[in-house]
Amino acid sequence: MASAPKDKAAKPASSRIDQQMIRDLADLLNETGLTEIEWNEGALKVRVTKGGTVAAPVYAAAPAAVAGGAAAPASADADLASHPGAVKSPMVGTVYVAPEPGAASFVKVGDSVNAGQTVLIVEAMKTMNPITAPKGGRVARIMVENQQPVEFGQVLLVIE
Repeated sequence: MASAPKDKAAKPASSRIDQQMIRDLADLLNETGLTEIEWNEGALKVRVTKGGTVAAPVYAAAPAAVAGGAAAPASADADLASHPGAVKSPMVGTVYVAPEPGAASFVKVGDSVNAGQTVLIVEAMKTMNPITAPKGGRVARIMVENQQPVEFGQVLLVIE
């Protein structure tokens, strides 16, 4: 019976990454229009995102360490989420600040907006969804950049 080369025999089975599986996940992103997909098996976790593929093994103890270091920015976002003028994303997708490439932005910081005015677009599953101002006021902060992936409930901008 043939034995495996020493460098491969030294790696535990859980640390080997199936490159075809990663390619399949990337193809799935393209087919569905998603910007990120994650796959877990035991302690192995693989995340593939558009704009670059990240495929690093992450073991169960790693997410707890990462979560502890990110507490300050998360609390700042939580403060904005409770702001009465926070405009939140109603879906997961990609945000666009202008109606088409090369066009002027819908709004800039300091602009006055009316209730119902389109302030951004979120693309989800190849559908462009206008994001409208829930109230009139002045744009105080824009929390996203053009073509940035956004999550459900993420604060996109703040109107005062």
